[in-house]
Amino acid sequence: MNTPPNVISVKDSLYLEDMLNWNLIAMKKAHFMAKHCQDQTLKNELNQVGQMHHQHYTQILQHLNSSAQGQSSGFMQ
Repeated sequence: MNTPPNVISVKDSLYLEDMLNWNLIAMKKAHFMAKHCQDQTLKNELNQVGQMHHQHYTQILQHLNSSAQGQSSGFMQ
């Protein structure tokens, strides 16, 4: 299959939900550890890890929202 289908299966939807949850949990854990860390170098690394997971979370949401908007506009034509 060269192009993805216009419909997301239940299994795909559950996997996307899991990906969002994994990134959110990793972001929260990194933030918590950075907050309680005494070593400044490690604290900076943990903050970068938290930012990376936040970016992944945001990118997934943006992609899902743009796909949903494209599909809804297609139905109105």
